[in-house]
Amino acid sequence: MPQQKDIVKIAIQMPGAYPQLIQLDQKKPLTSVIKEVCDKWNLPGPENYALQYADGIQTYITESNRLDIKNGSILRLTKAPGRCAEDLYKGIQSSDSNVRCDSLNLLAIVSTDITFAQEFISRDGHSLLVKIVEDAQESPVIMTHTLTAFMELMDHGIVSWENLSSVFIKKMASFVNAKVLDTSIQQVSLAILESMVLSSSSLFTEVKQEITLERLLSHLQVYVDYTIHTRTNQQLQTKAMALLMALLQAGGEADRQELFEFLEKRNLRQYIHKNIIHSSSSVGDEMAHYLYVLQTVRLNHLEPRMKTPLDSYSQEQREMLHGLRQAAFETESESGLSNERRRSLCAKEFKKLGFSNNSNPGQDLSRCPPGLLALDTMAYFASRYPDAYSRFVLENSSREDKHECPFARSSIQLTLILCEILRIGEPPSETGSDYHPIFFAQDRLLEELFCICIQLLNKTWKEMRATQEDFDKVMQVVREQITRTLASKPTSLELFKNKVNALNYSEILKLRQTERLHQEETLAPPVLELKERLKPELLELIRQQRLNRLCHGTLFRKMSSRRRQDKLWYCRLSPNHKVLHYGDVEEETEMPSIEALQDKIPVADIKNVVTGKDCPHMKENKGKQTKEVLDLAFSITYDVEEYSLNFIASSRTDFCLWTDGLSVLLGKEMSSESMRSELEILLSMEIKLRLLDLENVPIPDAAPPIPKPPSNFNFCYDFSQTEQ
Repeated sequence: MPQQKDIVKIAIQMPGAYPQLIQLDQKKPLTSVIKEVCDKWNLPGPENYALQYADGIQTYITESNRLDIKNGSILRLTKAPGRCAEDLYKGIQSSDSNVRCDSLNLLAIVSTDITFAQEFISRDGHSLLVKIVEDAQESPVIMTHTLTAFMELMDHGIVSWENLSSVFIKKMASFVNAKVLDTSIQQVSLAILESMVLSSSSLFTEVKQEITLERLLSHLQVYVDYTIHTRTNQQLQTKAMALLMALLQAGGEADRQELFEFLEKRNLRQYIHKNIIHSSSSVGDEMAHYLYVLQTVRLNHLEPRMKTPLDSYSQEQREMLHGLRQAAFETESESGLSNERRRSLCAKEFKKLGFSNNSNPGQDLSRCPPGLLALDTMAYFASRYPDAYSRFVLENSSREDKHECPFARSSIQLTLILCEILRIGEPPSETGSDYHPIFFAQDRLLEELFCICIQLLNKTWKEMRATQEDFDKVMQVVREQITRTLASKPTSLELFKNKVNALNYSEILKLRQTERLHQEETLAPPVLELKERLKPELLELIRQQRLNRLCHGTLFRKMSSRRRQDKLWYCRLSPNHKVLHYGDVEEETEMPSIEALQDKIPVADIKNVVTGKDCPHMKENKGKQTKEVLDLAFSITYDVEEYSLNFIASSRTDFCLWTDGLSVLLGKEMSSESMRSELEILLSMEIKLRLLDLENVPIPDAAPPIPKPPSNFNFCYDFSQTEQ
């Protein structure tokens, strides 16, 4: 007698037959289950049949995945994967082009299933697809289906990309290099080449040799008209960007530098700034990721300089250092001076420049970061804006009221702050998409930002009437000015300059004062008591918002070795808050219906919600995930904690919404920083509304004393007595 936990109640369908409702014994072999189902429908040859999910992605049921079947699942009796693979293998060799087209179209669909893929590849079906591509005699529609099916088969990792012939690689490159060709073929070809580049260094070299970078850029610079072709052109643009980023990331330092030089000659940055960032259509998630990767890889070219201290024996570095001094002070010829007199003069001028160690200023640049990058930014400012540089140095070196701003010390600290804000040295995240539009408006972003911010620092220093003791306070204010301005996503250097200068010290003080007043007015005991009374109502409001957000659902991306545009899934809560529905979807899907999401988890079965490194999918890839990915990961464990549904949120906001919402479903307290922030905002708003009538009225710390009761209550009228 099978135990209750091994029994799953399911329905099995077959076209033209009445569905069967069965109790599936998970301990019974699948072959026996299929035989019983076939016998009920009087079907001969049960070995020619298999079970697969009826809804959504119709995955074949195997002994390895059968435990994923849940109560209420609907399965379908269909052709066994081996038989299906055999039929399609014959179909794609048919002499009838319509049969070939239909077979390849179906192959592209069913190849997403790994069980079918193993059967088809075991018949050497993938080699047949390679031959069709190499011969290149089919129509564009058939070729698109062929390439799509090949891509899906290879994506399972059953066959190594390195097994492909040079002829195939040349053919793929020729599709991309062609000036006139069906865009669907070019899209899939770009995706296949991207996978090749990311799979091995030898394939990277071969693809780099075959691909024409001019043509690759032409796909990226495709004209996006705003008619029916918009989406197609945007997809082609995104795929071209994906291959370009793969070439940048897979190559060595020399390859990367060579590619960057080529892109600079072809004005790629200017094109992105004009036609992608300033396009009338919004930048898609996938393109935003590639812009972020391009920005990160480009800025990381500065990392070696940032991590290299000044070498006092380097003639070039010594000349750069003395060049700063000479550019600031018009000194007479030093050739006639004695060594001691020359050293004394240099030390005096380096002190005026703001170096802490004026006798050996190189020691100020020994700290890494920012290392030599601080010297580079100072030298750039001195050569690019000599008047502003001289004005800064001379203005502060001539002051005798202890309010002078030290140029060198400030520059070194400012360079470090900019490195931290721009995250120089951090590798690109697989999920990151936070790029700065201003990066694509300027060739030398760090240096130009430095030139604006060092003048801002001098302005803020004067506004604060700071002395050397206030150095750290000034740097905190400048960091806040830069961070707040960059958060507004300025699209040009001029816009950044205007915004950051408008955010002067008095504005920062106002912001801080507002925050402090909010804090002070909410610290009075009566107000604190009122807040505690309001909290339950507002927490309930946040809970409802979280549940409504879960009911609306969210699009999540699957983690893989490649960033695939089509690897998306959607998850949403049922309106009655009893079931989580989820399933794979396409890129353009906005909000799929619950019926379209084939998988589900009853909320009653959810045992726990885990986050970060405690998630099963993070433990599997331990050491490979960045902190950014760990901060966005969460998992649901359900049933007897044997199964888990794993998530990677697209942003910290989504992470907080979902972890809070799931906590509400499980009857637990919400704990995210987003909840705390929203509660504080709601409390602040509610308190302000309640205290509007008490403006300029001091609130006592304690309630006024209750007066003693009167000696008699004769003034009360007794309504209970009937009037005569």
